[in-house]
Amino acid sequence: MIFDKISDKFRLKLNDRAAAANILGESLKDTIKKEEDRKKSIVLGIPRGGVIIADIIARKLSAEFNIIIPRKLRSPHNKEVAIGAVMEDGTTYLNELIVRELEISPEYIEKEKSLQLDEIRHRTLLYHSSLPSIKEYDLRNKIVILADDGAATGATIIAASRWIRATKSPSRFIIAIPVAPKNTINLLRREAIDHIEAITRPSTSSFKSVGQYYKSFEPVSDEQVLEILNKYSRSRTT
Repeated sequence: MIFDKISDKFRLKLNDRAAAANILGESLKDTIKKEEDRKKSIVLGIPRGGVIIADIIARKLSAEFNIIIPRKLRSPHNKEVAIGAVMEDGTTYLNELIVRELEISPEYIEKEKSLQLDEIRHRTLLYHSSLPSIKEYDLRNKIVILADDGAATGATIIAASRWIRATKSPSRFIIAIPVAPKNTINLLRREAIDHIEAITRPSTSSFKSVGQYYKSFEPVSDEQVLEILNKYSRSRTT
């Protein structure tokens, strides 16, 4: 990949999400070379930060754009730690190693899944007032690019990937992420993903958070997401 040979001691710092998305978009032009392939591509952003990444990639490729809403399942001991992720239809990924190590009960997992499913329904109502739900899309024989602003454990990407491959049958499936530690990249590869585009792949031992590889990693608001979605909504009605 682009910066795969950079030593960890020369840690790459991306300016912001927009800069990262521009790099990914340019690289994906080499991955999807034919104009007709780009036209049958769709870029799916994971809210919130992944929507900024997906928007720029879609514009660079002249591809379709939409969002997909997996939700992280949080550890009871540290809400920043993902023990897995879930999709709206209940498609679930669990990191069994973490679940066993933290001795997390099935009862807690079911409660956490219920909370996150409620949040998915809330966000679906909020965001898809602007764009149709991805559930309504026929992605058969399309090139699907799933984008986020980084992957720590890869949980949300894995849950979304399993749902896409099981229910939508794309012709080709690509993951586009600016930052992911090497162990996470290896985990994603085992999900039968056709191609993974990543800017920097730090060693797992040096990885603390996605944000450490950005100079600016400000929170993305629902208003920013809706602004992007509304732009596409207006373009479809003109």
